Amino acid sequence: MKTRQLGASAVSELGFGCMNLSHAYATPPSAEQARAVLQRALDLGVTHFDTAALYGFGRNEELVGAALKPIRRRLFLASKCGMTGEGGKRVIDGRPETLRRTCGDSLRRLQTDVIDLYYLHRWDKSVPIEESIGALADLARAGWIRGIGLSEVSAATLRKAHAVHPIAAVQSEYSLWTRNPELGVLKACNELGVAFVAFSPLGRGFLAGPIEPAAFNARDIRRAMPRFCEPHFANNCLLFERFAAIAAKQRCTPAQLALGWLLHKDPRIIPIPGTTTMSHLEENLRAAEVQFDPALLREADACVGANSVGGARYSLETQKEIDTEDR
Repeated sequence: MKTRQLGASAVSELGFGCMNLSHAYATPPSAEQARAVLQRALDLGVTHFDTAALYGFGRNEELVGAALKPIRRRLFLASKCGMTGEGGKRVIDGRPETLRRTCGDSLRRLQTDVIDLYYLHRWDKSVPIEESIGALADLARAGWIRGIGLSEVSAATLRKAHAVHPIAAVQSEYSLWTRNPELGVLKACNELGVAFVAFSPLGRGFLAGPIEPAAFNARDIRRAMPRFCEPHFANNCLLFERFAAIAAKQRCTPAQLALGWLLHKDPRIIPIPGTTTMSHLEENLRAAEVQFDPALLREADACVGANSVGGARYSLETQKEIDTEDR
């Protein structure tokens, strides 16, 4: 697989988002199945794996650490702090002492002595961003982490953080149906030389569709997302039909078209699709092999976008925790 630059490292142009293996959507696969998916990703050339302390409240880091330990030095491993699970609840805490403790816990669970990229998963708005980044800079100087990242932040917050310590990457939701990064942070990343890691590049599964919200697990986080609720979802399904027709003209799957669109937007963008199945993994990674017709990429861009997708990406309560620009 081709590579893209992330900080001082060259990583596979498609990474692997590990969240789905322990958290957020359908019932997680068994540990054996999850390890098999990770191994297949390795076999197919993926070198960039992304996890977080939050995912599965630590279980995802344990899974990834055990599966990847034998070849750890050949891989780029990213994790996140500042949002964890405590007492069965999600907690945002960006205080320096908390970030240091969380990093120590992550190193133990990941069975490694250094994390290649450590993100502030959410900016704790009760703590100045400069203080949180200062704490992560201390971790970098101590050799616990190699690079610092930010997740779901605005261009203004990125600039403040970058003034304290160089930021290697910003990670935010970005896909055809979530265009918030185009409002400012992508431009800031290019100006500052910061990589952009696109999570949920398949629109939380929508762009790989078809999907049926009625079948979602009771704890599936999409149940609270307006785009997956009526009346928005029915209208969005009409968009997917048109999008799937464009993919058919390209002779690829909708998921491959969605990933191809991102890969061709900017060489600084690194998508990290996640999945729990071998077939979807292989389908996603084949997107890197498709020779896309620029005219069809433009058609996809016009079909699914900020002006056509119905519903907000988060509930009002969750949106309060997010720092990204919004229309």
